[in-house]
Amino acid sequence: MRNDFFRKIADTQKEYSISDLMSVSVDYLVKDQDCAVSIKPQNDTDIDELIAFRLEANVNTYAAFKNEVDATRPASHDFIYENGKYIYYDTYVGGEEFAVEEAVWKEGQAVYAMNYMGRVLEDGFSGNFLKEALRAADVKMPYSGPEIYQSGEYTYRCKVAGDFTWFQGYEEIYQGNQKVYECVFHGGLLK
Repeated sequence: MRNDFFRKIADTQKEYSISDLMSVSVDYLVKDQDCAVSIKPQNDTDIDELIAFRLEANVNTYAAFKNEVDATRPASHDFIYENGKYIYYDTYVGGEEFAVEEAVWKEGQAVYAMNYMGRVLEDGFSGNFLKEALRAADVKMPYSGPEIYQSGEYTYRCKVAGDFTWFQGYEEIYQGNQKVYECVFHGGLLK
């Protein structure tokens, strides 16, 4: 019995060491992936300021049909938004199956990036509804769109594990009970 006690202490110490090494919580290591991730910031970027800029860029680019620029790669769609010391780039390629990269620079230094991979599943998908949902993102859910958004026959849902410094997520759109769109994404701060 005494050996079991000391083995449990040793195992717990190993878990804490691994969690520190990976910058995640022990809960994240031993529980399911939906646990909140506790990540230490990787740089000196003001997170609240960066989130506010990302949300501002979101409603001034793709989601709002604004600030599209000449393609930087063959058949890409590119959007740029600048305000003060920040600049946002958003590039997507594809159509019904697509990939996206968005990134933010602060005073010439890359500080944040996110990548998406998504696809349209049915003919009922509405790209305009997706843009409407993306414009509804807020400080609680600044990654893509809000946790849930509904308009007419469409419902947008978004789930995220982690926080703005390191996250992964999944968004989907339903037309009634039929899933018509899905997308996975991940991102966080850069150092």
